Amino acid sequence: MKPSFHKLFLLATGLQLVLIAGAQNDTTGKGGVDIVSSFKPVLREAAKINFNTSPPDPDTTRPTLQYNIPNQNLLFAFQPGSLKPLALDIDTMGVFDNDSYVKVGFGSLRTPYVQAGISLGDGKTAGLNIYARHVGSDGKRDYQKFANTKVDLSGFFRSGNNLEWNAGLGMKQERTYKYGYEPMTLVFSEDSLKQNFQTISGRVSFHNINKTEFDLKYAPDLRIDIFSDNLKNSESNTVLNLPLQKSIGKEFAVNLGITFDLTRLTPKGKSAFNNTMYYISPSVIYKTGNINVQAGIRPSWDNKTFKMFPNVLADISTDDSRFTFQAGWTGYIRKTTYQYLASQNPWLWLPATLQNTWIEERFAGFKGSVGDHFTYSAKVGFNKLNNQPLFVNDTATGGGGKSFRVVNESKMNVVHFGGQIGYNIHEKFSLLAGITYNQYSGLKDNAKAWGLMPIELNASMRLMIIKDLWLRSDLFAWSGPKYMKKDGSDGQMNGATDLNAGLEFKITKQLNLWAQFNNLFNKTYQRWNQYPVYGFNFVGGIVFSFGQKNH
Repeated sequence: MKPSFHKLFLLATGLQLVLIAGAQNDTTGKGGVDIVSSFKPVLREAAKINFNTSPPDPDTTRPTLQYNIPNQNLLFAFQPGSLKPLALDIDTMGVFDNDSYVKVGFGSLRTPYVQAGISLGDGKTAGLNIYARHVGSDGKRDYQKFANTKVDLSGFFRSGNNLEWNAGLGMKQERTYKYGYEPMTLVFSEDSLKQNFQTISGRVSFHNINKTEFDLKYAPDLRIDIFSDNLKNSESNTVLNLPLQKSIGKEFAVNLGITFDLTRLTPKGKSAFNNTMYYISPSVIYKTGNINVQAGIRPSWDNKTFKMFPNVLADISTDDSRFTFQAGWTGYIRKTTYQYLASQNPWLWLPATLQNTWIEERFAGFKGSVGDHFTYSAKVGFNKLNNQPLFVNDTATGGGGKSFRVVNESKMNVVHFGGQIGYNIHEKFSLLAGITYNQYSGLKDNAKAWGLMPIELNASMRLMIIKDLWLRSDLFAWSGPKYMKKDGSDGQMNGATDLNAGLEFKITKQLNLWAQFNNLFNKTYQRWNQYPVYGFNFVGGIVFSFGQKNH
């Protein structure tokens, strides 16, 4: 019996050990017993991100979007110095997204009007602009008619990485008549009254886009004008400007430029004569965030006569650039040419001599802005002028005073005041108004400043009435200048007020209708003595735009 008992005891003990080992391997916590035939340890798979998840089905329903459009009048909590509200001068054509246009019309004074502008090129590396305009009118008075034609080509292109070239070519013809004779019963042939001018101009320049490795900026510029009239008088004007600037650090710069201005006038049947001047403009510039000061001199040679001019300018601004104080003492020579004189008064005789005007200005003023829409500026100056050209009616040659003689005033003082205010609301509304006051004194050779304006007032308004409908209005007013009577005494012309208005509205994507109404008060005032302007007149037509930009 003993052997049998030992066998049973050993068998029970082994079975108990097996059960204990199986209970220790149970991780379910259920307290059950699993009987396995063999034990093989295996690690449990760890949880991980599945990167192969299939995308959700697309949602084809139209979403409902809630747009919150902010007010377009931006009111910044801060005032950046570079942001200055300016009055926007909206063109009568309105706002187009096109490169080119043609504007045609016809008016009440048998007025043909043609204007075209074409832009070519990418606008970044090369571009060409072509502009042409023709307008003419025929008034009620005999020979009160004119016609102006102008064509301009200007282009640019960039060569290399740091050089830009600019060039231009133009032609202008101005045709008018000397209709201002008194009494009106006088009889003249049409050829003796005709006054035509023609100008052919060319210009070429280049400048570096970025400063050179020596911190230099340069911009040579050459301009040539060939000017002539119907009486076979001709004039050539050549101006070569060679400016150069070198930066010294971030706040200082040095300017060193030289300018040559050459004029040659050839009267019909007479010997040609030259009018030459040149000057040098060395100066030092100091510029920080709110201070900009230029101090220099301008030594000048006027037909071998030397004159030293000052050239000191200063702008001092507040930290937010909302207010700027300006002051200066500067001088320069204004070239007197036949071309310049004809641009001031087209009914003149050819001058026998050309004397350049020396101008010295001392001025102080300020400019600034209030809020986001209002701007203002004002300046007062005390100027000295030598050799100022004046215009008087020629009553000694039997022409009824229809022509003007150019007389020279060797010395004149001018107290000048100018002011301007502006208000604008984006492209919807803009208003600009300015006034200029000049008091002439200290004349040495003439009793009065013949033909020079004492007071001028200009105002311009642009208004978008509704979408695609624009209104433009311009106001011109002045007090009459002094003129010389036939007996040599002085008289003063009446003041004038001229109000113009224009409308333009879009009828298709590329077609606009426009109308311009001039001299709404129907006042036949005179800018030059014995030359009344047209009364009320209007012109209207269409504008076709093409070559839409790619946005």
